[in-house]
Amino acid sequence: MRNIVYFLGALFVAIATAFVIQSWLSQYNDPGYVLIGFGHWSLETSLVVFAVAAVILFFIFYVFFRFIGWLLRLPSRMKEKGKNIKFNRSQEALIAGLVDSAEGNWERAEKVLIKHAANSGAPLLHYLTAARAAQSRGAIEKRDEYLKKAAEEASDADIAVGLTEAELHMSENQFERALETLSKLHSIDPGHASVLKMLHQAYQLAGDWEGLRKLIPSLHKNKVLMEAEVKLLETETYSSLLRQAAEEKDEHAIRQCWIDTPEHIRTVQGVAAIYYAAMIEAGAGAKIEEDLVNSLMKHWDETLLVLYANIQLDDYAKQLQTAEQWLAVHHTDAVLLRILGKISAKCGQMEKAEQYLMKSIATDETVAAYQLLGDLQLQKGEKDKACESYRKGLELASSHVVTQVETISG
Repeated sequence: MRNIVYFLGALFVAIATAFVIQSWLSQYNDPGYVLIGFGHWSLETSLVVFAVAAVILFFIFYVFFRFIGWLLRLPSRMKEKGKNIKFNRSQEALIAGLVDSAEGNWERAEKVLIKHAANSGAPLLHYLTAARAAQSRGAIEKRDEYLKKAAEEASDADIAVGLTEAELHMSENQFERALETLSKLHSIDPGHASVLKMLHQAYQLAGDWEGLRKLIPSLHKNKVLMEAEVKLLETETYSSLLRQAAEEKDEHAIRQCWIDTPEHIRTVQGVAAIYYAAMIEAGAGAKIEEDLVNSLMKHWDETLLVLYANIQLDDYAKQLQTAEQWLAVHHTDAVLLRILGKISAKCGQMEKAEQYLMKSIATDETVAAYQLLGDLQLQKGEKDKACESYRKGLELASSHVVTQVETISG
């Protein structure tokens, strides 16, 4: 509309100018003329008429060529308009698909998203959301198909597609496939926080502690986890690696795992106990006796005491002598008294063993102490006393079970 107004205004100004010029030239006897010849024909007219005709012809040709240009551009404009309509519909479809997905209408969300994905300005969102919807309704093949299309549509969005794929695999407990995808992403961008965090989760869920051990430096370097979280993760990782080595009962594997464990993790309560227990179970208790004693000297721990008493040695007398030295400081420790009774029995000192066990029970009644006392009395041939000790141990165990049940019920 504005262009038409400009056109008519220009035409009016041109004609008005022509008449003004005519009025000015009419003052003279000879206002001028224009003669045009072509072949046997000639055209003569006044200067003013020629000027007005030229202006009118200019505007006619202008309008004509503008119209021709509009006709030539019409197909592309119609195509562009169609694309805009489809684009707007795809945007509406994306919103509708996201809403349906949030409401749990998986099949409808998947259908509307895929239908308009090709015309969308963000086809990646369509395919990734459709993949989630397909998995939610159990269509795993469709999910993989949509993920493949998403990768094809956005070749520069490998991380986004890969993270979604790994997340979907993990939600289906397909940890090996998730780790395969995440490892590829990690090779593309080793410092990507989301990739590292998901790798950490996948390794944990898959029970791949060796893989997690190798990942910990990257988690720490890129500040994916807080300092305290890293230490907790390290403790869990190295403890689990020690347990895995313990299951194999391979002395060299257990020792190597302990050597690889950082010093600040070795001092965490409970970690050393896993190592010592694994070595004792592997039949290498004698090799860690001195280390175990040093650990007890630095940090008194009842679990380590029990492990110390379970070491298989050739010289139990020396072991008893070492343990009795601790009585000077821990003379009221029921666990120490119990393990002294156990070691004394190994040395063949039955009377001393019984005294230690009786003191342990007097200090703190435990099922383990009654069990050891009953075994000792049975070895001595005191069957009635042994039965009494076993009975008291069973009553104590039963009372503990009842107390636990009442606590849970309450």
